[in-house]
Amino acid sequence: MSGIVGTLIRELTTGESSSRIPEPDLVMDDPDKVSAFVRAGREAAIVAPTYLFHCSHICEVICPGETVVDLACGPATQLGMVAQMNPNSQFIGIDLSEGMLKEAKDHIKELGLKNVDLKKGDITDLSQFHDNSIGAVFSTLSLHHLPTVHDLESTFSEVARIVKPDGGIYLSDFGHLNSEKSMQHFAYQHRERQPELFTIDYLNSLRAAFHLADFQRLSAKYLAGRARLYSTFLIPLMVTIKSPKRGQVELALTQKLAELRRALPIPQQRDLKDLISLFKLGGLKSTLLV
Repeated sequence: MSGIVGTLIRELTTGESSSRIPEPDLVMDDPDKVSAFVRAGREAAIVAPTYLFHCSHICEVICPGETVVDLACGPATQLGMVAQMNPNSQFIGIDLSEGMLKEAKDHIKELGLKNVDLKKGDITDLSQFHDNSIGAVFSTLSLHHLPTVHDLESTFSEVARIVKPDGGIYLSDFGHLNSEKSMQHFAYQHRERQPELFTIDYLNSLRAAFHLADFQRLSAKYLAGRARLYSTFLIPLMVTIKSPKRGQVELALTQKLAELRRALPIPQQRDLKDLISLFKLGGLKSTLLV
């Protein structure tokens, strides 16, 4: 936590104001990069705490029996976890990367899930879905792949269009930091436990993150009254737009999430605790993961 405190101080006191740099590969199709990303979320477990954190919040905005769309699902690590926790809902994962979709199909098959469908598609154009036809939409750590703020706005507009008026929304991604040194701190803090290609991709992701002001403007324009914007404490390392909790949450779901948390290696448990604390101080908390 001490490293985070130092970064907080730097971000709050620096005169630096870095510009957004779109990622060099807007669609991750390189086999080595895809493999490194998958390993960091599964075998290497570097991103596992983040997936678990998001899963707890996503489950709060999903109701049984409805159709749920994961925007830019990647290798379906997040999607698979959420679908396992919600067997009575139907899920559709959308991604532009053929490599990611192949990994996703293999993962969903390995998990034995029958409630997940995968489709190639662009999240800025969801014309395959009718107006007000989707029960819930979520996206985690993917929006920074969009080339421009215009594309981000198109995505927000499409989410507002396809989700039912009383539907669930959970959009979470990195926020843009002021200092390049801060970005490097977060990208390299676990370098000994993660593939080098993942570290480089993480740094590029932080550089490509949209500014908090962009999320604030688009959330107010398209999702006002339907979802609230939250940021990690003091600095926007991560930004989340979440609708209110929907329906009753089963005790069994809480127990499953607790089991997954206990199964994390000790360093990842500490990472999860830090993430929970940083968002809780920013106003976002889950009844499923305390």
